[in-house]
Amino acid sequence: MLTPESGKDFASARQHALFEEWINFFTGRPNDLLSFEEIKQNLRLQDSAYKGLQEVELDKIVGSTGRYRDFTRSFLPKNRTTEERWRRVDNVALTEGFPPVELYKVGDVYFVRDGNHRVSVARNNKAKTIEAYVIEYKTAVPISKDDDIEDIRSKMDALLIAEEREEFFKDTQLDKLRPEQEINFTEPGRYRLVKDHIAFHKFLKETECHCEIPYEQAVMSWYDTVYVPTIETIRRSNILVDFPDRTEADLYAWLLLHREQFEKEIKALGYVPNEDIIEQLRRERATNSFALFMGLFRNSEDLRSLPLNVERAKFLDETNL
Repeated sequence: MLTPESGKDFASARQHALFEEWINFFTGRPNDLLSFEEIKQNLRLQDSAYKGLQEVELDKIVGSTGRYRDFTRSFLPKNRTTEERWRRVDNVALTEGFPPVELYKVGDVYFVRDGNHRVSVARNNKAKTIEAYVIEYKTAVPISKDDDIEDIRSKMDALLIAEEREEFFKDTQLDKLRPEQEINFTEPGRYRLVKDHIAFHKFLKETECHCEIPYEQAVMSWYDTVYVPTIETIRRSNILVDFPDRTEADLYAWLLLHREQFEKEIKALGYVPNEDIIEQLRRERATNSFALFMGLFRNSEDLRSLPLNVERAKFLDETNL
């Protein structure tokens, strides 16, 4: 039986939820719970371990496996569809208390596996902690209770880029062969793209000379004859001012993507100089187009093969093979 006290508690929770949504709207703080499945997918969570019964701080519970749309970030009810269930749990809390909830831990935050309404009632009753059976997932991404999904994706990207950068310089030794290099990307996957380009550059040079070229020599050749001239063209054009959040290396990668689009538009029969592509880009003058192209080719096989096709076209155009 639902008591009048539980009705008052639910009405109070709804009032606080509306106030919280209003405050978060003006402050820009996240108002929605995080979806555990989305976090699991973005962070590629796999390894987990049961940590037993623990006392968990309620304000570190920031998401749920299935009811993340029903509550605010502070686990207050967003609508009246949860009222009956919420009030029943509140009745139990007022009379006999309820059993521990089940949580997933990721970094420094938690997600409800079972017990969303119990967490909500506890938050509304001003409790600071709650008993929970905890399963912890390992992650190298530092997640805080104030992060939204975009913050977490950005942290994940930064981690991936750092790992790829370390692997790239370990494999190519370019930081030692050309200490002056400044190859920095803001998107994951670009260092692997460049490694593919170097490998194909090596193949083309060996085809040209009918000899085997050491990998280090191919790396230096690619840097000196392909990458640096392209970067010099980008610098002369001053096009980077139109893309303030990107690097020269980003523009180098995008130039290849834009080249393919441009060559399709003009039905080019041979290699098109970088200057022509940049001039076309300058005419477009749309910073958003950068995000469009980067998103279009992200995680695409086209992105990995395009630099190879471009250099092959240039190679064949110059050698007439």
